[in-house]
Amino acid sequence: MHPGRQLAVLGAIFVVLYLLVFFAGGASGSFTDRLHPKLGLDLVGGTQATYIASVEGNQVPSKTSMEQARDIIEERVNALGVSEAEVVIQGDRNIVVSLAGKADDQLKDLSQAAQMRFRMLVGTTGDVASVALNPPSAQPSAAPSGNPSANPSANPGANPSAGASAPAVQNSPSSGGQGGGAPAPSATPSAPAPTPSASASAPVSADTQQQRDAVQKKVGAAAWAAAEKLTAPVDLSTDTKAGLPFANFAKLSGEEVNALTPQMQFNVPTISCQQLGDRPNGAIDAVNSQAVACYQSAKVLLDKAPVVGEDISKASPQLDQQSGQWVVSLDFTSAGSTKWAALTRQAFEATSSDPCFVAAQSLYGQVEHCAVAVVLDKNVISAPQIQGVLTGTSQITGQFTSASARQLADQLNFGALPVTFSSGPAQTVSATLGIQQLKAGLLAAAIGMGLVAIYAFFYYRLLGSVIFLSLILSGLLTFGALVFLGRTVGFTLTLAGIAGFIVSLGVAADSFVIYFERLKDEIHEGRSPRSAVPRAWARARRTIISANTITILAAVVLYIVSVGAVQGFAFALGLSTVLDLVVVFLFRHPIMTMFARTKAFLSPRVSGLGRVLRNATTDPKEA
Repeated sequence: MHPGRQLAVLGAIFVVLYLLVFFAGGASGSFTDRLHPKLGLDLVGGTQATYIASVEGNQVPSKTSMEQARDIIEERVNALGVSEAEVVIQGDRNIVVSLAGKADDQLKDLSQAAQMRFRMLVGTTGDVASVALNPPSAQPSAAPSGNPSANPSANPGANPSAGASAPAVQNSPSSGGQGGGAPAPSATPSAPAPTPSASASAPVSADTQQQRDAVQKKVGAAAWAAAEKLTAPVDLSTDTKAGLPFANFAKLSGEEVNALTPQMQFNVPTISCQQLGDRPNGAIDAVNSQAVACYQSAKVLLDKAPVVGEDISKASPQLDQQSGQWVVSLDFTSAGSTKWAALTRQAFEATSSDPCFVAAQSLYGQVEHCAVAVVLDKNVISAPQIQGVLTGTSQITGQFTSASARQLADQLNFGALPVTFSSGPAQTVSATLGIQQLKAGLLAAAIGMGLVAIYAFFYYRLLGSVIFLSLILSGLLTFGALVFLGRTVGFTLTLAGIAGFIVSLGVAADSFVIYFERLKDEIHEGRSPRSAVPRAWARARRTIISANTITILAAVVLYIVSVGAVQGFAFALGLSTVLDLVVVFLFRHPIMTMFARTKAFLSPRVSGLGRVLRNATTDPKEA
């Protein structure tokens, strides 16, 4: 064999790994800072956030709902990486999440309900489609106009340039079905898009009616009566004083705005996108009623939701090859595919007189078909023009980044929360063990490793240097992988993980014993040291691979069936065992081959083979 080649490969692995550590994965700061691993909550403390469950009528959520919500939130946290987060239920309605380090950005979206709704866009502020809310004798609609108080930041997924050409949705290129603007053949034409109907007279709960009475008292009887008479959004572009009768509506909170009917939220000009964004979670989740949201800095009226998140079987982030932008690809269930095809057929075959067509034209300019809004909780992610009757895999667009596309896909895959949550207090928590305990644990590990090295040098002498160098190389590989994984996938080092790494050292030491004792057996049988090395390696290799494979399988099973600290222990044990195998094949065997060619290896005093070499030399018959 050529040991130099294996050693060169090992050197290349080290170079690549530490280039990634210093220059990839968002590395920043000094070189010393880039070598810092991501430490766990028990070592450096972190951030603790409380989420408070809210149920209609201020009722206490059921224990089953809270357990389901805890499981979903924990799955969302774990999707961020091997972070060993603590997710616990506290009291009747609180869920407390603790993450190591500063995790404000990671925690802020965990309580989102992730209720996905697909709704036809049937009105925008100022478009003529709004007159369809009432009979033709109603007051005429105003010219197209955006709401001057709209807040673009209320919809982070929207396209900021209003009036641009309509985004289009079609089947993914790899899926079956029809799309790309070609209508699906059908024996009978489908019905046109339904005319939105007012829902102000729809029955409401006593709690909602009480809230409306309080809002009516706050804005005044005259303003309330004027708002009830509106049949279309008030156009402020032609008459800036037209909004004066509704000035008190601008003082309402998000919860108070949520008590109003969708038509009142849509038509009253002084209700802004900021107020709509401040509505409580779950404000527009009801599938059998219309809803109001903001898109491209304007209020939009959305029809009922015939397709919901439960109709999606799988969501996955993908990089669109044509546009170069991240999208979320959706696969529907059997029933969901039927509903999705019906909704897209309705949007695709609508005529120019339908409200959805007029609304899309008001929003985008020249269009050919209606638009379907993709709504996540309170936000419209995108409202693409439907380019065909879609029956296969479809895509959601919305100016995603890689992280936001994966986050949305994870939320859809793990399911929506069974109850809605509002964010409670967030605070910094101190370490339960602290850096001093970490240093003490690492010192204990170093002492143990030093004792192993002393014993190895005493018992194996020259071969002990192989053990010592192998452990150092394995430790450097493990440390580099630890830093890089902590920065890229969120692996967090806790004392449980350190325990996993220390246990792996014992596995590595066992492989040394197997190899060296097999080498002694070969020499004892009469072979020269040089010929004994490759033969001993061939026989010991199978045992080493089998032992390490069992350890890796045990770590994988433990990682799958466990959570929290035990999962971190299993991950650390499996990772370090795999890296030890790399060192075994690319360093230990090549370096032994090189040692076998030296004179020192033939010396019983230096090699560590001792009595075996002397017996093989003085008593050849024993061979």
